[in-house]
Amino acid sequence: MSKTQLATFGGGCFWCIDAAFRKVRGIHQVTSGYSGGETLEPTYKDICTGMTGHAEVVQLEFDSNEVSFETLLSMFFALHDPTQLNRQGNDVGTQYRSVIFYHCDEQKAQAEQIITELKGNYSEPIVTEISAIGPFYDAERYHQDYFNENPNQGYCSIMIAPKIAKFEQRFSDYLL
Repeated sequence: MSKTQLATFGGGCFWCIDAAFRKVRGIHQVTSGYSGGETLEPTYKDICTGMTGHAEVVQLEFDSNEVSFETLLSMFFALHDPTQLNRQGNDVGTQYRSVIFYHCDEQKAQAEQIITELKGNYSEPIVTEISAIGPFYDAERYHQDYFNENPNQGYCSIMIAPKIAKFEQRFSDYLL
């Protein structure tokens, strides 16, 4: 019997996280979107101003009998640098912050636990925000599965492809 849950993560540009999680067995839906802010029905143009309070995120619908939330957390932390405040590399602004939006108290506890466990792995403090999920807004259609639809686009080939290669190597046992 499947046990479908949601997980929502932000760690820089959502194109990379979207691309990685689409490869994971047990994830049935990956949706790039926006969450964590006050602006209703934000657009990508709105998000880019940095004034909405929203982060670029991916929302995952997954079967916890096939892949655990704890495993998804490990994957999330492998995909970005959780010590960079309001940025990932050259992508700067609160919309690129590291954030875990939890959907239940158990997810919150697991997120807090993994951060405690990972602290010793970094020379700088982990700044990942842990917040209750609020409204989630789907990003525009062209952002969905962006990497696979645009593999030769500069950002995809230079920034995302190397991360995906490392992700595939590290998490090969969990991939489709």
